[in-house]
Amino acid sequence: MDTADIKDMVRIHYGAIAASAASACCAPATACCGPQDTSRMAGYSEAERAAVPEGANLGLGCGNPRAIAALRPGEVVVDLGSGAGFDCFLAAAQVGPTGRVIGVDMTHEMLKKARANAAAAGTANVEFRLGEIEHLPIGDNTVDAILSNCVVNLVPDKAQVFREAFRVLKSGGRLAISDVVNRTALPAHLAADPALLCGCVSGAAPIARIEAWLADAGFTAIHITPQPESRALIATWAPGTGIEDYVVSAVIEARKP
Repeated sequence: MDTADIKDMVRIHYGAIAASAASACCAPATACCGPQDTSRMAGYSEAERAAVPEGANLGLGCGNPRAIAALRPGEVVVDLGSGAGFDCFLAAAQVGPTGRVIGVDMTHEMLKKARANAAAAGTANVEFRLGEIEHLPIGDNTVDAILSNCVVNLVPDKAQVFREAFRVLKSGGRLAISDVVNRTALPAHLAADPALLCGCVSGAAPIARIEAWLADAGFTAIHITPQPESRALIATWAPGTGIEDYVVSAVIEARKP
């Protein structure tokens, strides 16, 4: 598949999840635990899961990027691939009324759902913008922190995602994301499975390649830390395939000098 085909497939898949408001794991191969259980396995506390508007937590993540970002009051935060707004609403509570959170998503159905969630909750310091994370609708040097949860692996040009992140961050700004990374090469039959591409598996990149992309973009203080406890969560995405032997969730951190 070419880049356009991959983007269309991902957009259709996640648009359908938003439109149906169904429980969904990151990977779609079979039914799995509901969003509350999935987000608990990804590292969200009971208080965090209860703090967001109903319908914001679709159980699509593989970690808790907000927990590693150490957000502070007054900061400007961007969530790459914000979905129904789960991480945005949690970040908005941390940055407070003097801060601002911007969610960027390419899926109209997800944006509609996120905006409805924001309106229902009366959350004034969060907004959702249509856009691709390779071409952020955000000005240069305007952002304190960038979050993302299991989205960069879905993008064909990951190096461009990190170049854009670097562009919009202020000097001293930070990248704090959770994503799936490749531990070892997938067997051909799994690598070629379109469901596993949409499911945050076959698009995962090796740690060394991600480190190189970040460094080439200009980032420093690069740290990528695999989370072995994610194995249990990943095994639920496509039971019986053994994908947990090939990919793992990781914390990816970096700074703009």
